[in-house]
Amino acid sequence: MEESLVTLVRSTFELPDTDIRTYSPLTLAYIGDSIYDLIIRTMLVEKGNAVVNKLHQRASKLVKAPTQKDMFFAVESMLTEEEMAVFKRGRNAKSFTSAKNASISEYRNATGFEALIGYLYLTNRMDRILELVKHGLVELKLIEV
Repeated sequence: MEESLVTLVRSTFELPDTDIRTYSPLTLAYIGDSIYDLIIRTMLVEKGNAVVNKLHQRASKLVKAPTQKDMFFAVESMLTEEEMAVFKRGRNAKSFTSAKNASISEYRNATGFEALIGYLYLTNRMDRILELVKHGLVELKLIEV
């Protein structure tokens, strides 16, 4: 069985096991944003070689706060109680920054979505992340399957 990326990073750098419940929701959102971005970029690159500027434009549309907010609402009915609680913690976290091109509501919901992705990543549940992201992208008609 292949080890997950987070497991490999922890072992390579000899990082201690940390109780995920001690992480702030904004910390979860910080890592979740990167993981979501990596998934989107991987999907776009694997669809075929393209000019980097076009790849960036396509990725930007899919990772901006309004789209992440829509992703959450597309998968909301699929979430467990635990996942919904993580989302709510992220959504309700008091951030000192805001998105340039998003409303406060969109930004907060996007932060909740990112926190959920971060939580699932740090708990080695990449399969669940991919299930949710794929469902959201299909539901929003952002990809064809």
